[in-house]
Amino acid sequence: MTPMQRTLLVIAVFVALIVGSFIWFIATWDAAREQPVSQISAPLTPVLRA
Repeated sequence: MTPMQRTLLVIAVFVALIVGSFIWFIATWDAAREQPVSQISAPLTPVLRA
């Protein structure tokens, strides 16, 4: 195996792990168990400048 093929193989394995991790994250996501990431708890007030 040439160094170029080995590098491409390492890159392919890395991409496969990232894609697999993302698919696992989406497949096991349970929105009912998770808190919202962002939420507006108070109405926005304008900033007054002098």
